[in-house]
Amino acid sequence: MRGVNFKGVNLHGVNFQGAKFEGVKLGETNLEGANLQDADLRNADLRDANLEGANLQDADLRNADLRDANLEGANLQDADFHDAVLRDANLEGANLQGVNLSGRSLKDANLEGTNVCGAKLDSANLEGANLEGANLQDADLRNADLRDANLEGANLQDADFHDAILCDANLEGANLQGADFHGADLREANLEGTNLAGFKYQGGSLEKVRS
Repeated sequence: MRGVNFKGVNLHGVNFQGAKFEGVKLGETNLEGANLQDADLRNADLRDANLEGANLQDADLRNADLRDANLEGANLQDADFHDAVLRDANLEGANLQGVNLSGRSLKDANLEGTNVCGAKLDSANLEGANLEGANLQDADLRNADLRDANLEGANLQDADFHDAILCDANLEGANLQGADFHGADLREANLEGTNLAGFKYQGGSLEKVRS
């Protein structure tokens, strides 16, 4: 199906398990509740697509364009997002457990209540992202950019924020137990009401931190 144009088509609940959609145009397509497990979506155009509640487990999304896509409640476990673009995407309540998003752009993305447990987000751009109530336990966020990000009430237990940028980030009520913030920049971050038991910090900046 390489290069086929499905833009704007209603594919609600369709079973595309294992389908080959490399380079396919799926922008503005309705794929709500669709089964895309193990699907090949390399280089696919999914801008503004509706993937609410879709199953994308083990899908290949390398180089896919998911800007402004709706992935609310989608199952993205173990999907491959290498070089994919997720800027302004809605990932509220999605399952991203174990996903590799290293170096990806998630600027201003909505990840509220998302399960990102054990995910690789090192060097990712999460500037302005909404991660309120998200589960980031054991996640790798080394060198990630989280400026102005909202992490209120998030579970960051044992997460690795080594050398991450968290200037002006909101961590109010977050669980930072055992999290590693060595070298992190927390200038003007809000740490009010956080759980800092076992919190690891050295060599970064805590200038004007609110706690």
